[in-house]
Amino acid sequence: MLYAILSTFLVAAIAPAVHRVTGRASGWVLGLLPAALFVYFLSFLPAVSSGESIVLSWPWLPGLDIHLSFLVDGLSLLFALLISGIGFFIVTYAGRYLEGHRDLGRFYVIILAFMGSMLGLVLADNLIAMFVFWELTSITSYLLIGYNHENADARKYALQGLIVTVGGGLALLAGIVMLAMAGGSYELSEILANGDVVREHSLYLPLLILILIGAFTKSAQVPFHFWLPRAMAAPTPVSAYLHSATMVKAGVYLLARLNPSLGGTEIWFTTLALFGAITMFTGVFLAFRSTGVKQVLAYSTVMALGTLTMLIGIGTETALMAAMAFLLAHSLYKGALFMVAGILDHEAGAKDFLQTGGLRTALPVTAAFAILAALSLGGVIPLFGFVAKELMLESVLEAPGLVGILTLLAVLTAILGVAVAAIVGIRPWFGARVETPKTPHHEAPPAMLAGPVVLASLGLIFGLGPGLADEGLVNAAAASVQGAPVDGYLALWHGINWPLAISAFSLIAGGLLYWRWEQARRALAWVDQAAEYGPEKGYFKMMDGLVWFSEWQTRVLQNGYLRYYVIVIVVMTAGLVGVTAQLFDVSVGTVHFERLRIHEMAIIAVLAASMLFAVTTRSRLGAVAALGSLGFTVALVYVLYSAADVGITQVLVETLTVILLVLVLVLFRLPGFLSLSSSALRLRDAGIALITGGMITLLMLSTLDARLFDSIAQYFIEESEPSGYGRNIVNVVLVDFRALDTLGEIFVLALAAIGVYAMIRFRAEDRR
Repeated sequence: MLYAILSTFLVAAIAPAVHRVTGRASGWVLGLLPAALFVYFLSFLPAVSSGESIVLSWPWLPGLDIHLSFLVDGLSLLFALLISGIGFFIVTYAGRYLEGHRDLGRFYVIILAFMGSMLGLVLADNLIAMFVFWELTSITSYLLIGYNHENADARKYALQGLIVTVGGGLALLAGIVMLAMAGGSYELSEILANGDVVREHSLYLPLLILILIGAFTKSAQVPFHFWLPRAMAAPTPVSAYLHSATMVKAGVYLLARLNPSLGGTEIWFTTLALFGAITMFTGVFLAFRSTGVKQVLAYSTVMALGTLTMLIGIGTETALMAAMAFLLAHSLYKGALFMVAGILDHEAGAKDFLQTGGLRTALPVTAAFAILAALSLGGVIPLFGFVAKELMLESVLEAPGLVGILTLLAVLTAILGVAVAAIVGIRPWFGARVETPKTPHHEAPPAMLAGPVVLASLGLIFGLGPGLADEGLVNAAAASVQGAPVDGYLALWHGINWPLAISAFSLIAGGLLYWRWEQARRALAWVDQAAEYGPEKGYFKMMDGLVWFSEWQTRVLQNGYLRYYVIVIVVMTAGLVGVTAQLFDVSVGTVHFERLRIHEMAIIAVLAASMLFAVTTRSRLGAVAALGSLGFTVALVYVLYSAADVGITQVLVETLTVILLVLVLVLFRLPGFLSLSSSALRLRDAGIALITGGMITLLMLSTLDARLFDSIAQYFIEESEPSGYGRNIVNVVLVDFRALDTLGEIFVLALAAIGVYAMIRFRAEDRR
């Protein structure tokens, strides 16, 4: 399993070379990889269909008990087959669609890396590994959406998709850490088996909210739906792959995967069912309102994602069967329709439905399979979309709550869905011939037709024989989502019932809406004005605010003044130390002032007097002398505590420093101490100095009684001569046992010497 995923990244790395060698056949050659992966994953079908779950694991971070593990069950297998199977058609399609593009080799690299990331995401059994692949899909999709990087819109909307999904990813990271804490493991297979423990945990509500934010942003649920249609700035092969089988369904996959652990509660049902239903209706409404070919298809994907979220939220056995059937049906017809959109652009130059009409005679094969896929989109019998739509309506009518609002939105969605399917399946192919930007003279090449033909045909085959999709695939996937075997089944005919009546009514009403499409669109012109106050407007306001805040904090913090940098560093350090001390209840050791001797008090007095004189005097030489006094007094402290060698070093350093300051800096370079700062600023600096000094003092006192390990002094005493060949223990420690300390000190001295030399040389040159 691990090698299957790694193979996609390996082939991605050599894809440009393969493209240069194979030329226009590169799509077919590189398509062999996803084809081989599809066959490999298909080999798991017998075991998975019998109810078996396969876990494969490799040590990753053994110190943290984290493994690189993968889980193959019905849900992950369904996604893996879609990713690899549709991925084959996407790669071959892109080879001809982007033929001659200067960056086609780069496209292969990114699309194959994206495929590997998606496979890793849906197959990962470890939460950390899943999150890594989750973020990789965001990064690679950003590169795919912005593939035409010279286009301003491509860059703009690639960044929009990245900001929204990565922002949700940060929430998801916090959520999965809480989930691991609640479930007692980072392995999904173990967490899913402890659903009752997770649901009863005190962290259940916050972790649920965070995980839902991550899933909703990834799968474009209201109010995050706006980024998905904007991602249509990507080339059509990217749009087809993102919308049919990969990234936009990652959030849905996460919800389905965690359903056994997080589902079954009132908040889970209410949130997913309500947000999903609203997203479902919003998507199909905006699709009906749009005219751009890819835009209509993109909004209909929002509709499908909302439907899937709603069904997972309802959570009944019928709903979960409907969700998996709808997932498969949508992947088949949406992949086919996006590739058809690419053919319309490639052969006729048509990007808008208003630019199309009467193309069935010029593109008869494309038209036939586009109509077949559109019928599945509209849920028309006997297509597989009809089977999924019937189950969806049945699930809504049997929902354990919110039946009224869910039913209303489902009926409206069904009606508008038929109208949208008619726009896609009728408008470009029938009616009077419309002059397109390019005149199509022939069908698209086989590499571009293979995907629509196979995927649309599978929609018909699975519709006529639902058992082909049900046995071992849809049923096993639904069982994985439920966390227990399911007894449901897929059928083309369930008799005369309410779902069938709603379907029939939606066909009639949707047909009438399509008949009056032009008038309806004009009547909905207010949508454009309303969009000015929608969530996308909020996104752009947020980005403008982020730029303003960045400029402000740069002016305030990155202002070029060293003193402000030091102030920020020491204040933040003191604050963090204080907060940490409060959180962990750090105790301070007892201070015995009565043990102070007279000479120690004298040293303290000299230190304090030197410090006060240095910060209050207006004399440059006086300040230098006070600093020297301060340093010499510190050297005396070292001597008193048996660190004579350190004291000698301190004396030498202080002597040299005083001489340099007097001769080089004070006499020649520094201005006089006139009025460099106000009283308020001096009080501020004094307060900061006291806070910092107090922090260091408290840290020192807190270590008096803290001894986590035995003292190592005895070890140095015993090993100084036999191991370090020296009787001066301090020297041996510095030079042998802690050699890096000495190396650092040598580096500092060398740097100081270079600085002194530079100042003297600069002054000498300045005098010439």
